[in-house]
Amino acid sequence: MQPRTMEVFDDLGVLDAIHAAGGGYPVGMIWRDGERVGEHHMFEPAEPTEDAPYNAPWMVPQWRTQRILLERLEELGGKVSYGREVTGVTQDADAVTAHLASGGPVRARYLVAADGGRSVVRRAVGVGMTGEDVDPLPSLVADVRITGLDRDNWHFFPQGEDTEDLLTLCPLPGTEDFQLVARFAEGTEVDLTPDGIRQLVAARSHLAAEAVTEVRWASDFRPRAALADRFRVDRVFLAGDAAHVHSPAGGQGLNTSVQDAYNLGWKLGAVLADGADAALLDTYEEERRPVAGHMLGLTTSVHRGQTRRGGATRQLDIGYPGSTLTREERTAPGPVRAGDRAPDARVDGVRLFDAFRGPHWTLLALGVTAPEPPAAVRLVRGPAHATYGTGLFLVRPDGHVGWAGDTPAGLTGYLARFHRG
Repeated sequence: MQPRTMEVFDDLGVLDAIHAAGGGYPVGMIWRDGERVGEHHMFEPAEPTEDAPYNAPWMVPQWRTQRILLERLEELGGKVSYGREVTGVTQDADAVTAHLASGGPVRARYLVAADGGRSVVRRAVGVGMTGEDVDPLPSLVADVRITGLDRDNWHFFPQGEDTEDLLTLCPLPGTEDFQLVARFAEGTEVDLTPDGIRQLVAARSHLAAEAVTEVRWASDFRPRAALADRFRVDRVFLAGDAAHVHSPAGGQGLNTSVQDAYNLGWKLGAVLADGADAALLDTYEEERRPVAGHMLGLTTSVHRGQTRRGGATRQLDIGYPGSTLTREERTAPGPVRAGDRAPDARVDGVRLFDAFRGPHWTLLALGVTAPEPPAAVRLVRGPAHATYGTGLFLVRPDGHVGWAGDTPAGLTGYLARFHRG
């Protein structure tokens, strides 16, 4: 989990559970001939600050992340129906219908395709993907139980300068598992059987085959980067891996996917619950597709060793300055401008991330007077702040500044786009 995703999880009310289920990234330990020969730091260090309180990546097994989000969804009254495979999608002027392998079809006003890189829904609506192979070499990932290694380090077993072969074993926090990643020479037939994985560990490390006591899951893959040609077809939206496929380097795929959902979710809520014009949904592709394209370039660069895992991979600088939803009306904008991520701060005793938490808008009045906003908008007043500067800042439900001004003129008209009545 990158820092920006941790901020999203704070807003969703699951951050404590995410913290409890995971841990920081361990220091890499490089082995050669059974000896520790050096350390490797996966990420550039970054200390927490007031404006970025979660400034370091956090490691959580993906199945735990899914469980935490599912439990939060159910707590809020949501429901997931399992065993309902989508086989096709049709649309008309009023709704979209998902056809299922078993049971009757499901009809709704909108459908979000979050069904992965091989998305059935994406194919059903005729959207192609444009991309490239990031690495032509086959790779393997597996969750294993193993003895003979400490759980304080991420263990690297390079195989020499003349080979692309690699083995790493990383302890997964909150479990007894290690995640194994291996890379192979072109043309290698990857053996996913437990015996094959045991022999791989024995061949590439000082550990014996029997040190692998259990193989819990394994898959082979070739790192690829691809971007969907469109993120929307009428009433169908693409999100996550259905819209963009990344190299696993730096975890940018999952983190970008979380922010897709964060961006689309509040807009669907505004249209379905608050009476906003459906044209608001056009801004999902406008805002998120360029971000996804940029992150694909970044992950490919990280995978190829051209870029370090540092500030860019934390995703704190992602914003929407060119969006049609962004309005900067101040004569002399300060350090935070419309379109930017709204950083954390303490304003007149109020922590801003506490004020932002939830699906509402928030108006910050810093060093200027402000009228009482509509009931759907939370107001925080205070003096000019070093992080933000001076002015009125209207923060969207997804934590980005939508509108900024010196005076309230224009505020009511801007908000009218998102609420009716």
